[in-house]
Amino acid sequence: MIVANPIYDVVFKYLMEDERIARTILSALLKKDVLQVDVRPHEYSNDERESLSVFRIDFGAKVRESDGSERLILVELQKTWVETETLRFRQYLGVQYRNPRNMAGDYALPMVAVYLLGHKVGDIEEPVLYVNHQARDYNDNVVTHGLPDPFVESLTHESIIVQIPRLHGQINNRLDMVLSVFDQKNRDDDDEQVLRIDETLYSDDGDMQRILHRLTQAAADSDMRHRMDVEDEYFSVIEKRDTTIMLKDREIEQKNRHIAEQNVVIAEKDNHIAEQNVVIAEKDNHIAEQNVVIAEKDNHIAEQDVVIAEKDNHIAEQNVVIAEKDNHIAEQNVVIAEKDNMLRSTIKLFLDAGHTIEEIAAQLGKDVEELRRLTE
Repeated sequence: MIVANPIYDVVFKYLMEDERIARTILSALLKKDVLQVDVRPHEYSNDERESLSVFRIDFGAKVRESDGSERLILVELQKTWVETETLRFRQYLGVQYRNPRNMAGDYALPMVAVYLLGHKVGDIEEPVLYVNHQARDYNDNVVTHGLPDPFVESLTHESIIVQIPRLHGQINNRLDMVLSVFDQKNRDDDDEQVLRIDETLYSDDGDMQRILHRLTQAAADSDMRHRMDVEDEYFSVIEKRDTTIMLKDREIEQKNRHIAEQNVVIAEKDNHIAEQNVVIAEKDNHIAEQNVVIAEKDNHIAEQDVVIAEKDNHIAEQNVVIAEKDNHIAEQNVVIAEKDNMLRSTIKLFLDAGHTIEEIAAQLGKDVEELRRLTE
């Protein structure tokens, strides 16, 4: 049996517009009898494809609890197959929390957020996740007395996450039965817009027969198929966009890593130069002390002619020291020249990355004119 693929927004919307089908699907997801559903008027149908990539329907649902009591809850159902839309999910929930129509007297209606995802969530293998927040005391003990409470329920919500790619093709319970019509393992090899379903699996289930009948109608509707083509084109553009962004982010990350490595090298060079400057300062102090000694020797020459020869020898030794200092200064000049070359390379990297000379000076803690001199 060939039916339309409900992963498509237009097909899913068509499916959920049937009140009985909506009750069937929500009952299976909530694991409760849904007695009545009412589509809230905010719904995003995604007809304007240029800006939206999340399909959303809000339901007011009357459900029967296990104790036989009935209550009204809000079901926020969102569907996407774009992996980068988590923020939009949160934004939609924020809108619902602010909507005064979702109040029941002084408190907000209890809300259940249902996410139908066309992609996998990390390494989580379970196709359906029920995220139920528990109230706990300071010692991490579960609090049950006095709950549920409308005040607490107004500030928290439960979530149901369905990973469509994780549907395993086996039917073990009612939810597996309902979600089997979303199982993408049944996609036609030549046409991903349709699924090949074994209708004999649902022959004794009137609710499932209704779902299959409506999906069959959708598959035969030419306008519906055209709108599915539009969705394919739209998500093809989204995939290309995300691929481009991913490659750009990877390139930027590599460049940032290279710049960070260069900054480490520069810092090490700066530390080495600072150490050399300390050595030079010590040498200068030593030379100053030697100059004092020489001055004293010069004053003493007039009185001690015999000492002249010793002073000449001492001066020769000082000349050796001075020569060593000159050699050391020459080595420092080489180091400084290497630092200047490395700084030029770093400046060029920043300039190639689109930074101005002022931004580079601020980041490196250098004088702008000094950097301009190095780039001339």
